[in-house]
Amino acid sequence: MPKDLDTTRRMLQAGQTSSPAEMDRALAAARSAACAQVFSRTLFDEALACAARPGLEQLPLAGLAVSVKDLFDIQGQPTPAGSLVLADAPPAPCDSPAVARLRAAGAAIVGRTNMVEFAFSGVGTNPHHGTPAAWDGRFGALSGPARVPGGSSSGAAVSVATGAAFIGLGSDTGGSIRIPAALCGIVGFKNTARLVPTTGAVPLSTTLDTACALTRTVRDAVLTHEILAARRVTRSPAPLSAWRLAVPTRTFLDGLEPAVASAFKRTLAALRQAGARIDTIDLPQVADLAGIQATGGFSAAESYAWHRPLLARDAQRYDPRVRTRIERGASMAAYEYIDLLQARQRWIASVEAAIGGVDALLSPTVPIVAPTLASVAPADGRDAAQDAARDAEFFRVNGLLLRNTSIVNMLDGCALSLPCHGAGELPVGLMVWHAALHDDAVLNIGLRIEETLQKQ
Repeated sequence: MPKDLDTTRRMLQAGQTSSPAEMDRALAAARSAACAQVFSRTLFDEALACAARPGLEQLPLAGLAVSVKDLFDIQGQPTPAGSLVLADAPPAPCDSPAVARLRAAGAAIVGRTNMVEFAFSGVGTNPHHGTPAAWDGRFGALSGPARVPGGSSSGAAVSVATGAAFIGLGSDTGGSIRIPAALCGIVGFKNTARLVPTTGAVPLSTTLDTACALTRTVRDAVLTHEILAARRVTRSPAPLSAWRLAVPTRTFLDGLEPAVASAFKRTLAALRQAGARIDTIDLPQVADLAGIQATGGFSAAESYAWHRPLLARDAQRYDPRVRTRIERGASMAAYEYIDLLQARQRWIASVEAAIGGVDALLSPTVPIVAPTLASVAPADGRDAAQDAARDAEFFRVNGLLLRNTSIVNMLDGCALSLPCHGAGELPVGLMVWHAALHDDAVLNIGLRIEETLQKQ
């Protein structure tokens, strides 16, 4: 399996490898069949030149491969965000802050990664540019039919899982980092949204959008967050037994597919055997979200406000599954939007009070394993009944994939997804999460959990 960032950096410092040699390995993966449809634009020559730059090995990312989701500005390039309607957009005048911080840390950008059009889905499909197939970053190629990679940071996840990048810069509005992390057997960390600037990124929801990243390990997630947030994570040597953990039973555990239920149960048992104190809590506030978001939620209203001129000019070039959800935002009244803002703040206060006695909560990242690509393929117009069936399945799957993760976004919280499946199993993610600004505790607990699971 591909090496993680932390191991590679230590090998560089010991003179056991070089940045150009590591770039050659990354680009070999990027050119392989496993990365078909991962990149919307490749920057291989630029990445090779960057990796060979003298002195770069002294920087945290040391000229190693990093991919960038297609919605972030890169100086001199258009930012299509997985769409056709922005394909001819003017080039960005400068890097987005997230890209600039990665570059300053020594990142060599290997390309822009494919994504769900305008980031509006957790499934990962894109009818314009194709969909990369899921890849297990823990155990390698998945057997059987091609499966969805999760979205919206689909290409970013597969680039990391296959070894084409050490870091996949992406975004998370309702789960777009954690869902593909879970379905591709890697790590995704959604930091508290305010900690990393989202300037220079095409928005989905200005309220919920989070700039964050996918990595192969929690150790790598800590370093990447420090770079993106320009802050130090306070490390704790405390063992698992020192942390107060809880499993919320309301909603998060409903209707788990057998593979997910088995992996989650086995993981909790392993953590308890390692000394973890894990209680269960009801968290009834989760049931209130349906009523709070009954008028459509933030993503529809805020994306419609941004897309309205484009829709008026070029609506037919949108993915119909995306356009339908954006256009729902047109029906939200101003008072309903203000009510939503206020209801969210009351709900956050209530949840924070309920979970204030624990250091982190544990849940399955998503309740299902990755469905096949064929079952949710975009309509092709050849068979109306089949197209309708696949659309219905797409929206059913999308709702399930977003169910657990989106709760954390509404909470303005932070969450880590790390793989907890075994060899021969489809990838399953464990989500470690809490409210806003508990990032350091979530990451430290994630480190201890990762250490425990690696011994299994």
